[in-house]
Amino acid sequence: MLMRAISRAYSGGMAVDRVLANLDLNLLVTLDTLLRERNVTRTSEQLGVSQPAVSGALARLRRHFGDPLLTRVGNRYELTPLAARVAVLTGPALAGVRRVFDSTADFDPSQLDREFTLVISDYAAAVLGPLLARRLGHLAPGVRLRLEQTTPYAVDHVADTLRAADGLVIPHGFVTELPYLDLFEDRWVCIVSEDHPTVGDTLTLHELRTLPWAVIFDRPTAFAPAARQLRMLGIEAQVDVVVDGFLQLPFLISGTRRVALIQERLARMLAPVTGIRILDCPFEVVPVAEAFWWNPMYRNDPAHAWFRELIMASAASLRTPEPRL
Repeated sequence: MLMRAISRAYSGGMAVDRVLANLDLNLLVTLDTLLRERNVTRTSEQLGVSQPAVSGALARLRRHFGDPLLTRVGNRYELTPLAARVAVLTGPALAGVRRVFDSTADFDPSQLDREFTLVISDYAAAVLGPLLARRLGHLAPGVRLRLEQTTPYAVDHVADTLRAADGLVIPHGFVTELPYLDLFEDRWVCIVSEDHPTVGDTLTLHELRTLPWAVIFDRPTAFAPAARQLRMLGIEAQVDVVVDGFLQLPFLISGTRRVALIQERLARMLAPVTGIRILDCPFEVVPVAEAFWWNPMYRNDPAHAWFRELIMASAASLRTPEPRL
């Protein structure tokens, strides 16, 4: 068994290299968290992975140990006798592993010579990109930041995307079963031309049904979530312009009868130069919840860990909600 093997290795009963050859560190982390939380949902939240991924890991652990590890008692789960013994060993084992990796993680960001690639929408690049670039320029002048536009293909083939990039910035709802960091939220708003001939200070659902629209992508796996929500209300937009980026939308609205859905922060940035008005949506809209998704192969890469912390620090100011219109 995994922990018995570790225990024997510590006591000299087995060669350390043989233990490491069979040791899945990700599984060990999941085991430790499961035995502490005794709950698949809380474990997935702690690790930042999906519940199916944790359930799959638990199934592997049960096969490995030949023991259920967690058994239901009423409305909660309890550790089996074997799991209780294993729980005593996971903490020290993980502490030892962390000490090994910590010994290689000491580096000076100011001396770092590396390129970090983010696959990111033009909206997130406009809102988050400058904050991240300024911090990088100050702390790590030798680092190059590459921002690549998100495409439907990149999202549909996220495993391939994250083998070639350091991360993907995209809202929740498109990617699963990968580690992520929650960055910030934004609000969907409607935009119309400043001199729109029929729309006043508010929009109605009837106007959303009858006005022409400019939309982003408009494909089954590429869409603005707010637009999908509009369809769920039975409103099918009369689309006459489709674009592949949010930055284009205000320019295609100005001077026309069109309407579009866009993130409030971006709308506020572009309103002064595009001649648009920002209006509340006439229905309750789920907010944009942007997250940074990354390949678990970078979990123990000290430079990538530093980059993840930098992204979170850069997004900190965006976690304060914009004042309402």
